[in-house]
Amino acid sequence: MADWRRTHTCGDIRVSHEGSRVTLNGWVNTSRAYNSQVFIDLRDRYGVTQVVFEATSGPDAPGALFQKANQAGREWCLSVTGLVRKRLPGKENTELATGSVEILAESIEVLNASPTPPFEVTEFPGEELAGEEIRLGSRWLDLRRSSLQKSLMLRHRMISVIRRHLDQRGFVDVETPLLGRSTPEGARDYLVPSRVHPGSWYALPQSPQLYKQLLMVAGFDRYYQVARCLRDEDLRADRQPEFTQLDLEMSFIDQDDVLGLIEGLLAEVFREVLGVDVPVPLARMGYDEAMTRYGSDKPDLRFGLELVDLSAWAATTEFKVFREAAEAGGAVRAINAKGAAGRFSNTELKPGGKLSEMVTRAGGKGLAWLKVEEGKLTGGIEKFLGATALASLPGLMDARPGDLLLFVADEPMKSAELLGDLRVHLAHQLGLLTGKEREFKPLWVVDFPAFGFDKEANRWVSNHHPFTSPRVEDIPLLDSDPGKVKARAYDLVINGYECGGGSIRIHSSDVQAKVFKVLGLEPAQAREKFGFLLDALKLGAPPHGGIALGIDRWAMLMVGTANIRDVIAFPKNQRARDLMTGAPAPVEPRQLKELGL
Repeated sequence: MADWRRTHTCGDIRVSHEGSRVTLNGWVNTSRAYNSQVFIDLRDRYGVTQVVFEATSGPDAPGALFQKANQAGREWCLSVTGLVRKRLPGKENTELATGSVEILAESIEVLNASPTPPFEVTEFPGEELAGEEIRLGSRWLDLRRSSLQKSLMLRHRMISVIRRHLDQRGFVDVETPLLGRSTPEGARDYLVPSRVHPGSWYALPQSPQLYKQLLMVAGFDRYYQVARCLRDEDLRADRQPEFTQLDLEMSFIDQDDVLGLIEGLLAEVFREVLGVDVPVPLARMGYDEAMTRYGSDKPDLRFGLELVDLSAWAATTEFKVFREAAEAGGAVRAINAKGAAGRFSNTELKPGGKLSEMVTRAGGKGLAWLKVEEGKLTGGIEKFLGATALASLPGLMDARPGDLLLFVADEPMKSAELLGDLRVHLAHQLGLLTGKEREFKPLWVVDFPAFGFDKEANRWVSNHHPFTSPRVEDIPLLDSDPGKVKARAYDLVINGYECGGGSIRIHSSDVQAKVFKVLGLEPAQAREKFGFLLDALKLGAPPHGGIALGIDRWAMLMVGTANIRDVIAFPKNQRARDLMTGAPAPVEPRQLKELGL
C-alpha cells in the first residue's frame, strides 16, 4: 500500500501550490460525474477541496481511477494524491478559500467506505437540517457539519484566551473533587452510591464552591478552573444537566477587583475570538432598577420597551381592576410598543388572544391594552378609565399615534416579571433584534436581595448560595429582618442571558453561622453538614470572593445560536438523555447488589 498520509489539509491548497503533488485525506462531501470526469469535494475540518478524476488519468489501466472514484459515496473516507492546478476561468468557487484550484487525481485510496448516512451532513443554504433527535442519535456524524465544527473551534479559542489571560495574572489552575458531599441548598444533586460505604452517597459537584473557598483559606489567593459541573434540574434551550464553567476565586479583594478582572477578560475574549471591541468598564445596574425598568434581573439592553410604573396614575382612574390593585399595595405597569398598534389585531389582544394568553399562562390575571390614534385612545379599557386619566396617560407613556400600550395589574414583583417576559416576546415579534445578532450589550446586575421567602416551605432561602456575604451595613438585619438584607453578589448579563454569577464570600465564622440560622439550619445541623467550612473560617480565613462564568452559554452567544447544544460536543436532549449512547440506562443486577441497592 502506498503512503496515504496527508501532506496538506483540505483547507490548505492555494494557487501558490500549482504544479505541486499533494496528498489529501478526508470525507466525500459531494460527488458528481460528467462524461469522462468525476468531481469529488473532499472535506475535513479545515475546509473543502475539489478533486477531479479523469478517465485517462492515473498510472492504472485507462478508466480504472475514474471507476474507483465513481463508486465513492457520501461520507466515504478517502486518501487522494494528485497535482494542483488552477480551475478553468469562470469555474472558480469564490465561496471557498480553495476555490481557485483543484486536484487532478493520480491515485485514490479508500480508507473506509460508508453506507448511505442517516442524514445529510453537507449544509446547503436554505435547506433545513434533519431533526435534532435524529442528529443527536448519530452525533459523531452530526459533528462533521462545518457549522458545528466552527462552533466548537470558537469555544476552543475562547477557553485558550481565558487560560492565557488568567495565567498571565498569577492565577493557579487547581482541580477540585468530582465526588463530594451533598449540600441542602441549590438544585438537585446527582448522587453516586458508595460501594465501600454501604448506604452512603457522594454527590457530583454543582460547582466547586466550597473547595475554592478552602483554597483561599489555604493561601493560594488566585485560583481558577475550567470545571465540569452537574445539576439535576429541568432543561431548556440554554441549560444542560452537565455543563462547563470558568470558576475562579481571589483573596484580599473587594467587589471592584473581581468585576475589573472579569471586564478585562471579557474584552480580550471578544476582541481575540470575534474581533469585537466591548467598551469597559461595563454598566452596573442594581437589581431593583433592573426589575423596575425591564422586569428581569437579566435585561437585554439591545432594545427599548422599558416598563413604566403607573400605580399612582391607576389610583386616579375609574377602572376598578387598576384602582383596587393600586390601593391594595399592588402595581400597575405598562409597556409602550412604539408603532405596533397596527401589528396586532384586536383579536390577538383580547382575552384568549395570543398576547393575552401569554400573560395568563404565566400566572397573570390578564392583559389590558390601548391603541393610540390621532387625538384619542381606543381599545378594551378606554371607556372605564375616565376622561381625566385618559387625558394624562399619553404624557406618562410618551405615547404617539400608532403606539400600542399594554398594561398588567398584579403584585409588584409579579407585574414586573409578567411584562418582562412580554417585553422579550414583543422584541422578537416586532423585529427589534433583527440585524443585532452580533451586537453585544453586557452589564453587571448588583445588589441582589440576599434571601427570598419560600412560602411552600415556610422559610428563608438563599437567592445565590448560603456562602454569599451580606452587605456589611446589613449584617444586623440578619437577626431582625432578613428580607431587607442585600447581598454582595453580582451577575454578568449579556443580551438577556445570565452568563456568570459571583459574590464576595463570608469569611467570618460568626456571620456564616448567622446566615445558616436565617436559612433554618440549627447549629448541630450546620456543624454536621458544614463543620469543615466553619472550622476553616475560624483559622485565619482571608477576605475573598469570586465568580463562575458559564462557558457553554457564553460560547452560545458568541456563536450566535439560541441552542446551547450547538456548542457542546456530546449534549443531552431536553429530557436529559444521551440519544447516542442510550444513557441513562439500566445496569446489571450484579452491579446493584455490589452497591447494596
